[in-house]
Amino acid sequence: MKRISLIVMFLIGTCMVHAQHITGSWHGDLNAGSQKLGIVFHFEKDPAGKDVVKMDVPAQGAKDIPVKVDWLADDSVSLEVPVINVVYTGKWKEGTVEGTFVQHGMSFPLNLTTGEQDAPARPQEPKGSLGYKTEEVSFSNDAAGATLSGTLTCPAGYSEGKKVPVVLMVTGSGAQNRDEEVFGHKPFLVIADYLAKNGIASLRYDDRGVGRSTGNFKGATSRDFADDAAAGIAWLKNSRRFGKVGVLGHSEGGMIAFMLGADSVADFIVSMAGPGIKGDSLLAEQQNAQLRLYGKPANRTVKQVREEMKLQPQNAWLDYFADYDPASDIMNTTVPVMAINGTHDMQVLAESNLGAIRKYLADGNRQNLIKEYPGLNHLFQHCQLATSLDYYRIEETCAPEVLKDIADWINALR
Repeated sequence: MKRISLIVMFLIGTCMVHAQHITGSWHGDLNAGSQKLGIVFHFEKDPAGKDVVKMDVPAQGAKDIPVKVDWLADDSVSLEVPVINVVYTGKWKEGTVEGTFVQHGMSFPLNLTTGEQDAPARPQEPKGSLGYKTEEVSFSNDAAGATLSGTLTCPAGYSEGKKVPVVLMVTGSGAQNRDEEVFGHKPFLVIADYLAKNGIASLRYDDRGVGRSTGNFKGATSRDFADDAAAGIAWLKNSRRFGKVGVLGHSEGGMIAFMLGADSVADFIVSMAGPGIKGDSLLAEQQNAQLRLYGKPANRTVKQVREEMKLQPQNAWLDYFADYDPASDIMNTTVPVMAINGTHDMQVLAESNLGAIRKYLADGNRQNLIKEYPGLNHLFQHCQLATSLDYYRIEETCAPEVLKDIADWINALR
């Protein structure tokens, strides 16, 4: 899934610098083993004149991490982030902060220069005149007391009564906005744009408790999120503005797509890197894949995963996910299915999960498409295996061949 345990977690804590210059944003690259992580510090003053510092780690999707100011003088600064056991100290030298980052006894150089870190280009994000219409809409899951707000995108040339297909987009794990924004990418925005230019409408929405949506995200399980999605499907059908109504889900959203398929809620489903095996087995596979990536012994077992879960605070989402076996929902899905994944996915491994989906899907539906894409990671970006977790630095948001296949497959269902 998108919950990724990188070898170096969120960093930083102390920065020493010239007080008269250390205002605004400062950034630098931390070389930590096999990874180079960009760090951004934001220095401000609160209304009382007290120094306030926050930190971003863009490559890990972390923003506004509180930083404790231990020392801020004319020539030096010291900051810390106790929650991650990090200290950073630095000195002002010729327009640069020359400093050292220390975490868990390991020390790395980190020099800062003024300004924001240059963000990688995102060439697939739509810019300028779109050529199609979007509108802000909302629908409700009354049983959960949640109102979901989203963007309805109608395809180019759409007019009322034109029965074009429409897909409801369901995000992966974690609190996600309607664009499924992660690691500086907006996958659902890119997919919605491509579909609109190819005659397909879409509805993407903020998860409950995120963005403009109401409701309680904390404590909700995949089943709860499936109920939210079912409310969105019902809203689209009741609008009577479209033809077939399907669901497109990524990662956990791909699993939810099969839940809705089994309930005969959707007319078709697209599962992008959706799990096909039981949750605890997937977690063990995921951990082993990342261990292999870093040259470490890959011998994690389901039993170990379960034992470690017992030591953690209770987590309703994780408990449900670990217990959930998608086999039954996949077997009971009779609507057309497109299930896809990439060979370099380290979160939901293609071989085992697509293999299970292929095994469990009902025979005889010639419209089903199960496809494995060489060289694509969990976000369906082209990558080298050694950098398959480096989502942020890859400029591509979604492989063009994947976008084309999705649009072609949906249009063939008309």
